[in-house]
Amino acid sequence: IDLDTARQELEEFIPHVKNISDSSIRKMAGRDLTRFKEFKKQGISVKFGRFTQKENQQIQRNVDEFLALTGIDSAEKLLFTSRYPEDKDTIHRLKTEHHFCEKISEGIPRPWRLIYYRARKMFDPNNYKGRYTKEEKEQLKKYQALYGNDWKKISELMSRSNLSVAMKFSEIKSAINYGPWTKAETQKLMNAVKEIMRKKLQLENPDSLFLLDQSNSDLWIDRELLYQALPWTEIETKVGSRYWRQCKQKWNSILTSKLNRGQQLYRGISGLKAKINLIKRLYETRAEEASEVNWDELSNAIGDVPRTYVQAKFYKLKVSFVPLWKRKTFSEIIDYLYEIKLPELEKKL
Repeated sequence: IDLDTARQELEEFIPHVKNISDSSIRKMAGRDLTRFKEFKKQGISVKFGRFTQKENQQIQRNVDEFLALTGIDSAEKLLFTSRYPEDKDTIHRLKTEHHFCEKISEGIPRPWRLIYYRARKMFDPNNYKGRYTKEEKEQLKKYQALYGNDWKKISELMSRSNLSVAMKFSEIKSAINYGPWTKAETQKLMNAVKEIMRKKLQLENPDSLFLLDQSNSDLWIDRELLYQALPWTEIETKVGSRYWRQCKQKWNSILTSKLNRGQQLYRGISGLKAKINLIKRLYETRAEEASEVNWDELSNAIGDVPRTYVQAKFYKLKVSFVPLWKRKTFSEIIDYLYEIKLPELEKKL
């Protein structure tokens, strides 16, 4: 089946197929198209969003059955084969011989990739490792000095996820200030953003530099440009005293204040309403992972704010109100906020 035909046939099952890369379309044509057609015959629609308990149980059964069929002795070996280099060739051969892709997705009307990612999340013992010890932080510094930013290799050596080691190193690599932002730090941040945006504009559209040159020191870029993603690790280096997540959150706060002419959205009654609205909207998405949430749509529901501002507010909600949130899945966090915290906020309102 050629690429155009595959894309056309998949469009029946996946409305956003036009936004999917050619390489992903080829994989889906091989792994998913026949399955989708079979589900259609049974009157079953392809699903996205949050995995149900029934689907999680089906994944558990599929994995257990594949382990029994092949003799592979753990789900971790099956789904994280690179952690076991001595067994890698044997496991790859068994997965090919016994049609791993088909078996793992049996009975679940979803794209194979999403099922695979869900299985990896369910069976990864490194998901719930807790805080880094002093020894681990020193280890992390040593490994980064040896291997640079090869987070995949470092994550394997430390038995932590790629994202976890990358973010933790960002936090510990320099002296970080955790207190309120000073005027000097805020100015450094704004100067760093402006400098990077200038370079970006110069590369993409030299004519648009007048947006910077003709504006004042505060709101010096139009709305569309302000919404663009920025290289936060580079900005972190320029600011010096804050790690990248702090810089990103502070910039979102500055940006939102400017776009809303200084009004504070998350204060008093309006703040309570915004939190309640955010929790309800997140619950209604039925998303299993944060990546499945349409944050732009949510930002419109909350106010005229960038998506990253809403994401930052969700982060504050879970850190402030959800006990042991690092051990919970995204959907479990949303359920807790909806079932436990939402009634409290509504009562307070």
